[in-house]
Amino acid sequence: MSHSFIPKNKLRVIINTDAKNEADDQYAIVHAILTPTFELHGIIPAHFGDRRSKTSLKDSHDETMLLLDLMGLRDRIRVEDGAATAMPDEETPVDSPGARLIIEEAMKEDDRPLHVAFYGPLTDMASALLLEPRIAERNVKVIWIGGGEWPIGGREYNLSNDIHAANVVFKSSLELWQIPSTVYKLMPVSYAEMLEKVYPQGELGKYLAEQVYEFNESIPNGTFEYRSLGDSPAVGVILYPDCGRWSWKPAPIFDAQMHYIHTGRYRPIRVYDTVDARFVLEDFFAKLARFHRGLHAYSRA
Repeated sequence: MSHSFIPKNKLRVIINTDAKNEADDQYAIVHAILTPTFELHGIIPAHFGDRRSKTSLKDSHDETMLLLDLMGLRDRIRVEDGAATAMPDEETPVDSPGARLIIEEAMKEDDRPLHVAFYGPLTDMASALLLEPRIAERNVKVIWIGGGEWPIGGREYNLSNDIHAANVVFKSSLELWQIPSTVYKLMPVSYAEMLEKVYPQGELGKYLAEQVYEFNESIPNGTFEYRSLGDSPAVGVILYPDCGRWSWKPAPIFDAQMHYIHTGRYRPIRVYDTVDARFVLEDFFAKLARFHRGLHAYSRA
């Protein structure tokens, strides 16, 4: 019998992350890196507007590199920065190395789909699409953490950082999987759980847990004993697409107040209604623990 459970087939994946926006991207970045099924073609640090920071792209880049340093992987995973700002309108892309990475991988001759997971705004996907429209016909699956409650919508942070980009992607023919705010909020982890399952796992686990506490404490008048790891469902649904209840719905577009406009003109998108938090979180906890012990995620040792 084999002494490991190592999948032969790999999923092509790119991660796009506004890594220093809050304290949940860090978990989803590490989870993606630790998932052996993922053939990770790169990480794209992304901006998150200028309300929380005037240097949000640099902040995301630095946080991504810090995580790679903590994992001893700085030189082993490709990192290409995305756009520093949102798109000025729906016709003007913001060119960047990150957008070019998406184009490069999307245009490769490979029978496997390319999964591009967005933990923040859709700026780099929309820009890539405008720079190279042919990628709309390629085998690309866009997974987006963003958008408000269906069917009405309203203010949502990731969407607010580039409404134009969201409209470009939603109007396109790209396959799109949306995980709206009502779903990504279903990923709470308590301090007690983090202290038991994350904090003990070396310098990486210690950092992941402490930065959640520090972020929560920075919120004025906040009283917290938990954090929702809202970006982690993007990893879960790539790993297991039925990791939640979903349905195909005609793609809406967004008005300036971030409400959905249901025109019925655009192709269906996959919209998640639920997510299996147990599957996603326990998979992460197990992979983090095994990484700390120096084990391959699927070895039997």
